Amino acid sequence: MRVLVVEDEEDLVEALRYGLVRADYAVDAAHDVETATRKLYAAAYDLMILDLNLPDGDGFDLCRRVRAGELDGESGADLRILMLTARDRLADRVRGLDEGADDYLVKPFAFAELLARVRALLRRDSGGGSAVWTVGELRLDTGRREAFRGGRRLRLTPKEFAVLRYLMSRPGQVVSAEELLEHVWDENADPFTNTVRVTVGTLRRKLAEPGEEQLIETVVRHGYRLRETAPAARTP
Repeated sequence: MRVLVVEDEEDLVEALRYGLVRADYAVDAAHDVETATRKLYAAAYDLMILDLNLPDGDGFDLCRRVRAGELDGESGADLRILMLTARDRLADRVRGLDEGADDYLVKPFAFAELLARVRALLRRDSGGGSAVWTVGELRLDTGRREAFRGGRRLRLTPKEFAVLRYLMSRPGQVVSAEELLEHVWDENADPFTNTVRVTVGTLRRKLAEPGEEQLIETVVRHGYRLRETAPAARTP
């Protein structure tokens, strides 16, 4: 999943980037409203962590514009918004939620709590409320960052885990390589490389040991689809 951090404090941006990347999220940053607006138009973000006190505007206004559809970019109306701010008055918290934020967290904060809130917001895309996602034989624990097929634990790299998490949030749907690149890699990814194909290829090999059916289908000229159920066993 891809996160946009809108925050003007450099040290905090780097701390958030470090922690979120370690949790297998792709992270971009903007230090002002103008840059955030440009990035929201250009890329498909799943979640925005938004400060309210920005050098060229107010986070409330940016949130309102997103929810009003004024920023009709790649992220769209499904973007999750977590306001992260030093404004701790009840009136500010109420206004933030009324303007369209999905959650509101006051500084100073514990990173573990922020990460739990991020996981909770992004679970909405999976259609469930649990930190453990299940699709057929696959089980993904987003809190512990563990993946299993049946009783076998899968040894995945951070990027393989992120690709699997995205596919499991859309079981049965065809997901293009471009969509995976948008949501699993950050803005520094080269769109002309075969990084998506290579990562999906190594993930497929780890999901299916010899004798096991493959769970990720390649849909020619369209992308990839995660089976919602394991395929039926072949008869001899």
